[in-house]
Amino acid sequence: MPAPSPADLLPALLADDPARPRITCYDDLPGATAGERVELSARVLDKWVSKAANALQEEWDVAPGSVVVLAARPHWRATYWALATWAVGATLSLVEVDDAEVAVSDTLPGPDATTSVYLTRASLARSSDVALPPGVVDEAADVSGYGDFFAPWATPEPDGTALVTGSGEITYGELVDAAARRWPDLPRGGRVDVAPASTQDLLLALVAAWSARGSLVVHVGGTDPAVRARRAQDEGVDHQIEVDPA
Repeated sequence: MPAPSPADLLPALLADDPARPRITCYDDLPGATAGERVELSARVLDKWVSKAANALQEEWDVAPGSVVVLAARPHWRATYWALATWAVGATLSLVEVDDAEVAVSDTLPGPDATTSVYLTRASLARSSDVALPPGVVDEAADVSGYGDFFAPWATPEPDGTALVTGSGEITYGELVDAAARRWPDLPRGGRVDVAPASTQDLLLALVAAWSARGSLVVHVGGTDPAVRARRAQDEGVDHQIEVDPA
């Protein structure tokens, strides 16, 4: 039996219970989005992932063997760009590389930056909150125009690279099992709480929780422990995972 792929996780949740919340994100980073809470079901997430995946595939011809750089802080929007990258079968890199077809960032690009897509954190944003250089796609304004359904042109091989981090590479055939082994005691279908120090931690926690058919409550931006504990109670959390601080 082939190893599960990260691209299989969201379709499995859709089949299991499309209306159940699968990620709840609290944004505690200073700025306009501080205090924002966003909750997404599998069905709603699938629409975001499909739009981003269609953009990657149609706009930049991203496919297995292509590289997408994700240079964004932990956030629910970062998760759907990661899932979209895996949906098209490409390599998601959390570090800068020279041969990336696309770079997605939540930081305003400088004149020499290679950013292709600017990610706006605000959940209801209809356009970027800053002026963007020519050639940079305004995610909030432009990606919503792509289709809500996605069909990949090709699928990756199990030994194709799914994720590149500062520690190395993880293949499509390894990623789900690697995340599950990091937190082996996650309850089946559990509501899992995490305060990720990095986008890498967020993505691995998401893969681990979803591989157990669970959901994730995410706190980003150095959340006060007492606030986190209160939220966990309100959200019905039944398991908390810890990550090493950055």
